[in-house]
Amino acid sequence: MTDVNISSTDDADSATGSRSPAADPAAGSVADPAAADVTAAHESGASIASFGQLAELGHVASALDPDAKPVLRVENLKMYFPVKAPGLVRRTVGHVQAVDGISFEVPEAGSIGLVGESGCGKSTTGRLITRLYKPTGGSMMFEGHDIAKLSQREMKPLRRNVQMIFQDPYTSLNPRHTVGAIVGAPLSVHNIVPKNQILPRVQELLEVVGLNPEHYNRYPNEFSGGQRQRIGIARALTLNPKLLVADEPVSALDVSIQAQVINLLQDLQHEFGIAFLFIAHDLAVVRHFCPEIAVMYLGKIVEIGDRETIYSHPNHPYTQALLSAVPDVKQAAIGGRRERIRLEGDVPSPINPPSGCRFRTRCSIAKEICAKVEPPLLQIGKRHKVACHFAGELHEHPTRPITTGILGVDDQGSPTSGGSTIDVPPPSPSYDKTWFDVKKQAVTGV
Repeated sequence: MTDVNISSTDDADSATGSRSPAADPAAGSVADPAAADVTAAHESGASIASFGQLAELGHVASALDPDAKPVLRVENLKMYFPVKAPGLVRRTVGHVQAVDGISFEVPEAGSIGLVGESGCGKSTTGRLITRLYKPTGGSMMFEGHDIAKLSQREMKPLRRNVQMIFQDPYTSLNPRHTVGAIVGAPLSVHNIVPKNQILPRVQELLEVVGLNPEHYNRYPNEFSGGQRQRIGIARALTLNPKLLVADEPVSALDVSIQAQVINLLQDLQHEFGIAFLFIAHDLAVVRHFCPEIAVMYLGKIVEIGDRETIYSHPNHPYTQALLSAVPDVKQAAIGGRRERIRLEGDVPSPINPPSGCRFRTRCSIAKEICAKVEPPLLQIGKRHKVACHFAGELHEHPTRPITTGILGVDDQGSPTSGGSTIDVPPPSPSYDKTWFDVKKQAVTGV
């Protein structure tokens, strides 16, 4: 990996002569010694390659507020895309199960991260929440409204409160429109301010995201990638939303600009009280920005929990494999490396997913029950849920399935004499006060 010097600046700042508030260490407090060490390294001219170190120059990682009320409650959300047969008669011959029964909550002024491989349904989930797609099933409760069932006309007033930052800063901006027209369009559509006040509001938003307000009459092709992403953020902030869906907002940017944009989003979150559904591949970015993380695989959430639990004590084999693939700069420097878990085979087709557990075809600990019965998303900690018959920390997975008593089956997945396999209800988006302790094999709580 090539070292990235901390002194590199965003193209936006060098082009406009203004300094981004996210790049200013005074914009956020550096509360821990590690961040102080990074600052000292910066002052001494050292080269730094870690996103976490770059981000901590401005802000510490976002903290979890367990008492925050949910601004969005997603329950058993599904999205099936029909597959049409070729020919004159376009019959539906199957469905792509892009999202299949996921549940989670987004807290007020908080953030939850959604991670997983390409094609697992992350971006589809974001587009469902913003109602760019109409879901096949499930509910999405926002301010007392189930936005999954609203018509386009009924959705219009709610769109002011649910906005999206798109993944690609190049294709998400209309090249024929000026920045002023792009950022000002939501103000005109929703009649937020009089026409003669749209331009001052656009200039104010450009300044908020660290751009020169005088550049409102320029076109997107005149800006760099970092600047374009800031324009996309300004557009999303135009209507003062309560919830932002950020779909890979920094994936197209280099590491130093990633840190500046993430710190900018933290600034905006603290200032305006915005909640985030943060979709990303980069686990280092998600770890810094999101105090709660959900891991998706083939349309389902396989593990969800707080940051410390997911990164330090993952219990699902897929989460463990995902985290093992993350390069660790510190470990490489001292000569130690985390054990790499290599998954065999390809991700199955979402048109015809495997029976039972969808991860079983690539899982090293899968057994007969995994093919017969789908594991429920079981709460195994105060803020930790996992969907695995053999949930446990790495190299500590139990030899017998932990879900037999819940499902009414034996170790092979066959119905027991005293009961039968039952349809487990969809997982609750919230957390209960009691949970199943994997190590004690008993229900416990606070």
